[in-house]
Amino acid sequence: MQALRELDRAGIPVTFAGVAQAAGISRSWLYTQPDISSQIRRLRQKADGTGSADAIPAAQRATDASLRARLTAALGRNKQLADDNARLRRQLARALGDQRSARTRTGNDPKE
Repeated sequence: MQALRELDRAGIPVTFAGVAQAAGISRSWLYTQPDISSQIRRLRQKADGTGSADAIPAAQRATDASLRARLTAALGRNKQLADDNARLRRQLARALGDQRSARTRTGNDPKE
């Protein structure tokens, strides 16, 4: 199964859920396939035997500096999205107020 090989090659821990998601299939179907489920169990035991940190090859592990940089970028993006959200809320409130004022001036206000 290609998804299984790709996960293993990428150093991603091999689990039934991970393989199912990568392959776009259900976990229950995987459990019914003896050859695939035994291969998943074998790869999972291999990773468990070396420790969870060693499941990912050292060359593919993120450094503290890169994690900090990603966190800083995510926090900056989060602030930008929050600012955009606040701006859009103000614009919406202004547009709804203008719409309400226009209806009131023309006598089309349904609440009167």
